[in-house]
Amino acid sequence: MSAQMAQVDVEVENEENAGLACQSIMSFEQRGFTKGDLNKLKEAGFHTVESIAYATRKELINVKGISEQKAEKLQNESYKLCAMGFTTGSEMHARRSEMVQIRTGSQALDQLLGGGVETGSITELFGEYRTGKSQICHSLAVICQLPIDMGGAEGKCMWIDTENTFRPERIVACAQRFGMDPSHVLDNVAIARCYNSEHQFHLVTAAAAMMSESRYALLIVDSATGLFRADYNGRGELANRQMALGRFMRQLMKLADQFGIAVVITNQVVASVDGGAMYQADSKKPIGGHIVAHASTTRLGLRKGKGENRVCKVHQSPNLGEGEATFSITGAGIDDAKD
Repeated sequence: MSAQMAQVDVEVENEENAGLACQSIMSFEQRGFTKGDLNKLKEAGFHTVESIAYATRKELINVKGISEQKAEKLQNESYKLCAMGFTTGSEMHARRSEMVQIRTGSQALDQLLGGGVETGSITELFGEYRTGKSQICHSLAVICQLPIDMGGAEGKCMWIDTENTFRPERIVACAQRFGMDPSHVLDNVAIARCYNSEHQFHLVTAAAAMMSESRYALLIVDSATGLFRADYNGRGELANRQMALGRFMRQLMKLADQFGIAVVITNQVVASVDGGAMYQADSKKPIGGHIVAHASTTRLGLRKGKGENRVCKVHQSPNLGEGEATFSITGAGIDDAKD
């Protein structure tokens, strides 16, 4: 069966409301809550039972019309519907054995990642200009739509573009490489151009609403840190920038947990100014400091190789050992390295 024939039909999937891992907040109607209250919660960005379970009581009370008593009841009911308690290591192992991974287009890079990019977690790509960050994202945006047995995740892609890096031509070329219908693939990529850090927060809230209605497999933020760096200038605003960036990263973590999507963010690097920088082979470090580092499950550093080749190194992962893989940037996406 060709990839084009096997490609998930997202339109039919939407009509049948299939493939959604989350529970709609409207299910609370059967538990004594009015439609009016639930609509208010949706307007505030709470679209699923999981989003209620992950919220603090303070966040719920801040919603107009939600009293402290209602907030407490919402939390209690959401805890009953979601697995918020302890589990065994065996159960966790069984869940991870069923985890979907999205292939990148390069076998060497997939092998480095243990099969591909994990769903349900955040993967950070950092590196200098022209090291392949956005090119990997374009490949993932296409491959995530393939069936699971072909290395995909059978879902749409959502892309928050803060640096004007999205190019539909790259999507078309990559789709043709895998025998997919380019127009169908493009229709399954939701793209939003982002202009400031506040807009970035707004788009993530809008993303949650869209994900509650349709099956998405991948959220790309290219880049996650650039607008925060631009909006908060100088050392005097560093603390505020880190606090805002921390809130944004927590939003991404919640989306990954609620909807089981893969979140891929790109990040820029800056020259290190500490005293030991001169003794390091590579003194550049990713923006965001410990805030981004702790929120990212897997951190991948990219650097230039020979010609169109690029080198990816695992800098942080709870399950992958440190290692490197070389891949190539082609006109049809990411591929194995050229000799």
